[in-house]
Amino acid sequence: MLFFTTYKSELFASFILLVVLLIIRLIAKTLIRKIGHKAGINDARIHLISRYATVTLVLIWMLVETIIFGAQFKDLALVFSSVFAVIGIALFAIWSILSNITSGIIMFFNFPYKVGDKIMIHDKDFPIEAIIEDIAAFQLHLRMDNGDLVTYPNNLILQKPVTLLKKDAMLFPQDDGTDAV
Repeated sequence: MLFFTTYKSELFASFILLVVLLIIRLIAKTLIRKIGHKAGINDARIHLISRYATVTLVLIWMLVETIIFGAQFKDLALVFSSVFAVIGIALFAIWSILSNITSGIIMFFNFPYKVGDKIMIHDKDFPIEAIIEDIAAFQLHLRMDNGDLVTYPNNLILQKPVTLLKKDAMLFPQDDGTDAV
């Protein structure tokens, strides 16, 4: 009980912070869902971007909590510099993964092509003409005309010129009612 009386104001501030961040999370998830449905993005990608927003809010909450409970800036600077040094070394090794995740987030909010569209990627070494089958966190799944599945990294799709060949192209041809003999 001594803990609650000693840290009454800090606990109250923590409660207020938690409520505010939960409200912000609810608003963010609602906005992400509305933007996603308006743009015709599938629910799995909407859920993924919502998780990214939640993780960001949790990190902000942890930072503000340490300040509420009296951590000094110099202490935080020491911790963050040490953590960022370790993370920096680790991220250098996996920069491609982070680049693809960041590209996936950018593609969620601003990507003119959707699942089902037939596109052409103008790559001088390996030009691709395919239908977008899925847009995942790290790569696009593209179905070639011959049936092959090509995975194309998100960061590269933002760097290459892309032409929309057919909006909402069908993944599989429809049966026209005639039977081949």
